[in-house]
Amino acid sequence: MFGIPGKSPVEITPAAAAHIARLAGRDGKFGLKLGVKKGGCAGMEYTMDYVDAAEPHDEVVATRAPDGTEARVVIAPMAQMFLFGTVIDHETKLLESGFVFRNPNVTEACGCGESIKFDEALTAAPGAPPTL
Repeated sequence: MFGIPGKSPVEITPAAAAHIARLAGRDGKFGLKLGVKKGGCAGMEYTMDYVDAAEPHDEVVATRAPDGTEARVVIAPMAQMFLFGTVIDHETKLLESGFVFRNPNVTEACGCGESIKFDEALTAAPGAPPTL
């Protein structure tokens, strides 16, 4: 919908692909659906949920995990412009593990790391000129 022909809207690292494929496969799900919603101290939050199928206007990005299984990320229509160019990774640290989004469209993140703020040009009302 907001993509560039021949270019994937997001990049999925091998670590993220392995985690997505394992969890989706365990529960018999189609893939991991990503979205954004208003909330948090910075204004927006990512949403994630494993889904049984993609909706008609969803963008589906498929890649292979290191073990050869397919990993699918489904991007909700309203999130596509916010996620374009994002690298999705999965990291395991000493006390926590989870998905990490390296998103070039994020201008700020809150201290807790749970919410983000996007470039104002992306969040402007439809038809409104971007603020400079």
